[in-house]
Amino acid sequence: MPDVNEIKEAKKFHTDVPYKTEGFFLKGSNSLDWGMKNRLARIFNPKSGRTVMLAIDHGYFQGPTTGLERIDINILPLAPYADTLMLTRGILRSTVPPSFTKSIVLRVSGGTSILKELSNEAIAVGIEESIRLNACAMAVQVFIGGEYEKESIINMTRMVDMGTRYGIPTLAVTAVGRNMNRDVRYFRLATRICAELGAHYIKTYYIEDGFETVTSSCPVPIVMAGGKKIPELDALTMAYRAVQEGASGVDMGRNIFQSESPIAMIQAVGAVVHDNETPEKAFELYNTLKNRNTLAL
Repeated sequence: MPDVNEIKEAKKFHTDVPYKTEGFFLKGSNSLDWGMKNRLARIFNPKSGRTVMLAIDHGYFQGPTTGLERIDINILPLAPYADTLMLTRGILRSTVPPSFTKSIVLRVSGGTSILKELSNEAIAVGIEESIRLNACAMAVQVFIGGEYEKESIINMTRMVDMGTRYGIPTLAVTAVGRNMNRDVRYFRLATRICAELGAHYIKTYYIEDGFETVTSSCPVPIVMAGGKKIPELDALTMAYRAVQEGASGVDMGRNIFQSESPIAMIQAVGAVVHDNETPEKAFELYNTLKNRNTLAL
């Protein structure tokens, strides 16, 4: 027991200095609980307010696509350059070493393959599993306008409810069906619905005409989806425009791991996202790193 007679009187109260309370840096997130904010601050870099997510969850519906045949060989060397990995629990457990300290965004919806109607998903991973795997966020696909639109929205809201109970954010991933128009009105609709129903941040596609209206009308952070593989300079240009027009980062997969030099590409993307590097300068960086990596082989 402490000796109350030996306790020294406190003196340094700094009554002339107002108590500092840090406002949270992410759009629409200031009212969240501490644990939720802490997880988001591991996904989004607090200095830039942005993230480079490396999406490698494609196998959950399309199997070992090009570049994801061997996660241990093709992807793990890229992981240190990403702010977070977006992946499935199977790959996390089987392949990612537990010494990996970057944040994890866990794919929790699923149930159909490319051979069936993709919008017919359910919750495939429970909240206890997300806690057990130390996830910083849970990703749920939302098919606005799809055949199973309602079911996918309910999947998302269920995870929002469960995640909020335990302090884990929910990422809503907007999906565009084969017969849907990818126009600005659709993306304003899809992202706003997800935000209105509680998603803590949203992944959606970039469009050249009006993307800034998508980000400005969405009250939570938007992360740009990389989409199909395009030339490196084009991908860097798309990422640059997205963040300059209000996106809080990118979630790229194929445009990184299917690049001729994936390690160089993810670093170039990071320069665009975190340092506001121009696409041209980032492409120069990509070529420099690519040539350096080639010489090192």
